[in-house]
Amino acid sequence: MPGRQLHRISLSAPSIQGLFRDENTEVIRYAAIALLLGGCGLLPPAPSPPAPTVSSANERGRDIAVYALGLIDTGYRYGGKNPEAGLDCSGMVSHVFSQAAGIRLAGSAADMAKKGRPVELSKLLPGDLVFFNTRHKPFSHVGIYIGDGRFVHAPNSNGRVRAESLNHGYFAAHLEAARSYFD
Repeated sequence: MPGRQLHRISLSAPSIQGLFRDENTEVIRYAAIALLLGGCGLLPPAPSPPAPTVSSANERGRDIAVYALGLIDTGYRYGGKNPEAGLDCSGMVSHVFSQAAGIRLAGSAADMAKKGRPVELSKLLPGDLVFFNTRHKPFSHVGIYIGDGRFVHAPNSNGRVRAESLNHGYFAAHLEAARSYFD
């Protein structure tokens, strides 16, 4: 086009000397050239990374686990169904499932166990529920599995929601079953 000038872009090492260490100037020079050529459309676009293939059940389970972790140190209260007043084990599970996944799960730990799909303990996923036989009563306590052999629950001892191991200690010895509430 008449009257229009093209300006030359200088990418010589002396023009950027002092900004970077000497061993990096060649790398920066070639990176700048690649960026300029890419902007002109001379380079093919980089392939897009594959979309993650995470099922919505796994996502909801992780959401539940994360929400449960956020309740750690919430006070215990027998019959409690909200964090402000305090939570018991089934109240905590009800609250978390409702808030994190929009799933209505009400009743006692035993009631919840009747509604879920049995899961082998070796195949637990975050968001699954774990049930315990405490006080010599089946399905008398419930917690939310969060992964890595750990679960979050509202025990009446120590008065606070907390995370514990399924692999050793009191709850390992009293673990009874697990249930999933996802497809």
